[in-house]
Amino acid sequence: MQDKRLVFDTIPERFDKWRGRYCPELFDYLVKACGLNRDKRCLEIGPGTGQATEFALRTGCEYCAVELGPHLAAVLRAKFGRYENFHLIQDDFETHPFEPDSFDMIYSAAAIQWLDETVAYQKCAALLREDGYLAMFFLRGDYQSPNPALYEEIQRVYDAHFVSSIPYDRSFCYEAGERYGLRLAAKTEFYGKRSYTADEYIEYIQTHSDHILLREEHRKPFFDGIRRAILRHGNKIEFRDTFPLYLYQK
Repeated sequence: MQDKRLVFDTIPERFDKWRGRYCPELFDYLVKACGLNRDKRCLEIGPGTGQATEFALRTGCEYCAVELGPHLAAVLRAKFGRYENFHLIQDDFETHPFEPDSFDMIYSAAAIQWLDETVAYQKCAALLREDGYLAMFFLRGDYQSPNPALYEEIQRVYDAHFVSSIPYDRSFCYEAGERYGLRLAAKTEFYGKRSYTADEYIEYIQTHSDHILLREEHRKPFFDGIRRAILRHGNKIEFRDTFPLYLYQK
């Protein structure tokens, strides 16, 4: 079976263009809460193509990224290699031999959920220096509230045609850090909005892991059905985004 963590590595350019971005308020909060500056060392787990990378580099901290996908890593290196404080390890976080007690901050934007929960938390705890921070955040998009009729029509398309070859079955718990010896320092949310045309939305959902792996016989009727639904509703689909943040301290 294909390693689900490498699904995004098959579409590096599309991933870079269409994956959702995080709001600047979240990054500002992290820099302040974690005291991230040029005297600190941080590790980003699974940066992809860098949707949540540049804010850390701009602080001047010693930044290190560990990215499993070689194609994603190549895009990341091309985008941020100009920063003198940028370091990239193309490897598996779960098995890479990092030095213990070596980072002031470890963070992940929707990537840590692909790891084994116990391994991820235990390794992060071991790699953090005393009083260091583990920050985990992700994007939760709501398109039902802004366009309820369109939402119902899209759900009918999903019911009829959505059959993925590797269903998304994340079991990682963002609220489990205290079971692994970390202290919950903050749990908060940030908010944003975005919208797409029908064609843009098709491009966007083709970057979702389970949509990438949609069974071939269902791909055309599924994506055609989604496109027609959005066109019937003014060629616009709106999102109200929530960015949950879980911040733990060692």
